[in-house]
Amino acid sequence: MKPPHRALPDTLKAVIFDLDGTLVDTADEFVVVVQALRAEHGRAAMDPVRIRASVSNGARALVSLGLDMPEDAEGFETQRLRLLELYSEVLGSVARPYPGIPALLAQLAQRGVGWGIATNKPRAYTEPLLARLAMQPQPGSVVCPDDVTERKPHPESLLRNCQELGCTPGQAIYVGDHLRDIEAGRRAGMYTIAAAYGYIEPGDDPGSWGADAHAADSKDLLAMILGQR
Repeated sequence: MKPPHRALPDTLKAVIFDLDGTLVDTADEFVVVVQALRAEHGRAAMDPVRIRASVSNGARALVSLGLDMPEDAEGFETQRLRLLELYSEVLGSVARPYPGIPALLAQLAQRGVGWGIATNKPRAYTEPLLARLAMQPQPGSVVCPDDVTERKPHPESLLRNCQELGCTPGQAIYVGDHLRDIEAGRRAGMYTIAAAYGYIEPGDDPGSWGADAHAADSKDLLAMILGQR
């Protein structure tokens, strides 16, 4: 039996987002990178839709997908580093906040609600991306895997966000496009929203993640979070 869903916080003090596939659409950059890696190995371009669906799973998953290469294969780490090198060359070039996100952040600021980011994207890539995007207002907390002992789905990142934003987990919402995001949010004691518009693997069902709510479109988030406040 699934546990009962939480209600929206009575006192909302912070909204925390996953980065890739939730706050920012970065997939087109990874499509370019995976296709380039494939070309270096004499492979034809693959379906961009398949690449987009795997972006939230990180560099290792993209190497495995793009080169049909298991993670324990000889030379895998070399290819992972090459993918990251290629990504560094295009990072922030076409990435954009999802539709409705800038308006949501502006509304949060007007209501005195802070916002932050909890991502498994290393800080070496997160900081330049955010600098290129120059989102306003700027996040009050950005937690990367470099900052914690345990990555999501462990709740450590979200608990650190809450500490830096001056709120309790019960006063915050976490939005993410992967099961590990929802698991991390639930383990932290937060209200969770599944970003079903994000990078969802074929056969995966956001409805099975146990989130408290689901956003089919990024533009729906403002109404879901603030519409009745």
